[in-house]
Amino acid sequence: MPKILIVDDDPNIRRLLKQTLEELEEKGVELITADNGESALDIIRNETPDVVFLDVMMPKMDGFAVCNEVKKKLVIGNVCIVLLTVKGQKFDKQKGKDVGADIYMTKPFNPDEILEVARKILGI
Repeated sequence: MPKILIVDDDPNIRRLLKQTLEELEEKGVELITADNGESALDIIRNETPDVVFLDVMMPKMDGFAVCNEVKKKLVIGNVCIVLLTVKGQKFDKQKGKDVGADIYMTKPFNPDEILEVARKILGI
């Protein structure tokens, strides 16, 4: 069963992302959520989601650190990490690339684009 992990410290953003991706549950996709980077890392280690929509600015461990841990230290290459952040500067995008993010999207995001990205990654 394909899995998508939604990670954001803002409950409203988590809810919006979950509602946006809900229709994929009908296709057998499991949606999992986390509210901080440490929890996200634990879930990634134990559940190995196919896609992670990951906020950058979070308590305990930011999204850049989580991405770096997954891609560079744990080397879990089959996890596609989509960084979602208000940080849209060239420097921030480069940092996302440097830590191994597969896709970098800025907030506010278009829900249709989020759904399309998930479908494309999962081949749905």
